[in-house]
Amino acid sequence: MTSRDAMDGRQDGDGTASGDGYAIEITAVRKMIDPLEESVVAARMVKDNKDRLATHLQGNATFEILTSGKGFLSAWGYGMGQVAEHADDVVARLHEVIAAYILADLLAVENFSPTPDNISKLPAGGAGRWTWENVGRPTFDPPKTLLQEEWPPDPTEVSA
Repeated sequence: MTSRDAMDGRQDGDGTASGDGYAIEITAVRKMIDPLEESVVAARMVKDNKDRLATHLQGNATFEILTSGKGFLSAWGYGMGQVAEHADDVVARLHEVIAAYILADLLAVENFSPTPDNISKLPAGGAGRWTWENVGRPTFDPPKTLLQEEWPPDPTEVSA
């Protein structure tokens, strides 16, 4: 179901939304959040338990392997901590984008692009809704053309 379909039920025969611009599959974006949050939990476990993992090398490895193994686990733990930290930001942004698309659909904003500037133009609360209805709707920045076009070919790929 696309963001537009969720609001008005319009679909073409092939299941795609009718109308101009593009749409996102809100359900597909929502489905990405749970696995991402689960991977964050796993990354934090690696970060928090790197020393415990290193103790398994104790007595089972030579000095060289033990030293390099501990160094690897330390670096890996740090990296997993960074991944977890940034993934939390991604999850928060995904929730914000989903809410923005749903609100933009309710307000019939055409070709909505969830840029920070556009999201800030959406009405929030009673005062924002009153302003939207009585003062006027703001002008939204159009989506980037890159989002509406096919991705350009990868110049590093060698065609056979």
